[in-house]
Amino acid sequence: MKTTAVRIYGKNDLRLETFELPPIKEDEILAKVVSDSICMSSYKAAKQGADHKRVPDDVAEHPTIIGHEFCGVILEVGKKWQDKYKPGQQFSVQPAMNYKGSLYAPGYSYQYIGGDATYIVIPHEVMETNCLLAYSGPFFGGSLAEPMSCIVGGFHANYHTTPGVYVHDMGIKEGGKAAILAGVGPMGLGAIDYALNCDRRPSLLVVTDIDEARLKRAEGIFSPEYAKARGVELHYLNTGSGDPVAELKALSGGTGYDDVFVFAPVKPVVEQGDAILGRDGCLNFFAGPTSPDFAAMFNFYNVHYGSTHICGTSGGNTADMVESLTMMSEGKLTPSVMITHVGGLNAVIETTLNLPNIKGGKKLIYNELDMPLTAIEDFAELGKTDPFFKDLADICSRHHNLWNAEAEEYVLKNGKKFQAE
Repeated sequence: MKTTAVRIYGKNDLRLETFELPPIKEDEILAKVVSDSICMSSYKAAKQGADHKRVPDDVAEHPTIIGHEFCGVILEVGKKWQDKYKPGQQFSVQPAMNYKGSLYAPGYSYQYIGGDATYIVIPHEVMETNCLLAYSGPFFGGSLAEPMSCIVGGFHANYHTTPGVYVHDMGIKEGGKAAILAGVGPMGLGAIDYALNCDRRPSLLVVTDIDEARLKRAEGIFSPEYAKARGVELHYLNTGSGDPVAELKALSGGTGYDDVFVFAPVKPVVEQGDAILGRDGCLNFFAGPTSPDFAAMFNFYNVHYGSTHICGTSGGNTADMVESLTMMSEGKLTPSVMITHVGGLNAVIETTLNLPNIKGGKKLIYNELDMPLTAIEDFAELGKTDPFFKDLADICSRHHNLWNAEAEEYVLKNGKKFQAE
């Protein structure tokens, strides 16, 4: 079977190509990829080429398929896995396999599996590590399960202590006070969603940013009333002026916070998070910095006498991803809050190489489509001259201007199909 895929050959060298897939072996699976969400990690891999830890040294001679946040349908199952997987099954993939300690992962390291492809061969490593995960729901939800699992992992990684007991109580403090700083970007919105709908909720959640428009959008999606119905007192705070630390402490009732998540690798934001920690408060440095020299001040007097502490996570594990997929299937999470742009396979290369310069949240790709990367907020304007976008604008307007299952069904049925050259 032929596939069309975006492959990496080296630094800044991505190519959209059509080529033949090998027949599957007894321990492999053939699948169709429907959607992929483009991640900053793919941008980093494209910029670093073979210098990237997950990209093979011989990628110039044996190019690999990029994209690791993908969802699709199983087409054919090798004999070894026929008791567990069936043709027609919908799936998502946890790329962080950790197969025998290797950093190799789908979307970075393999010639025949990656998210930005029409068809793929899933190697035995994915199944042997239980990283091929069944999923029932819109394809975009399966694509966003990986970034959502990073959020879930972050919440699970926080910990608290009891004086005199040398055991860490893992997870955010149930019924405690939590803050999400720089928290209205795509991952921050996912964190708000999870905090309000998981089974270990805070009683108080304060979300900050310095962009008033983004704060208003977040409040329109997750309102204080929505949070109150789930037992959480929710506040949004613009920390662009005044005394943010004093305001944040006041909202906590003067006690400080049990759990603080920092969603931007910015020194003042990290230090602000440290300053608002309460006794036994845990600061989760969620945002990954690009500089290996990134550092910030931390109050070690409070570490000693107030038991404040810090943790950091980089990705979620398979259990975190299963939790994400389960909550999505049960309608407890709204992953579409992360999506701001939609496009087709033809848009992958330009989008990936320019990702830091494209404002907004997640960029969702439907691999069977020929569609320029388009912001959801631009649908209405484009719809004045294009019936396709008019229909999409009308559909999204019925869903709080968010991407949704109805919109997905419409584009897959009515969108222009990508034709390989």
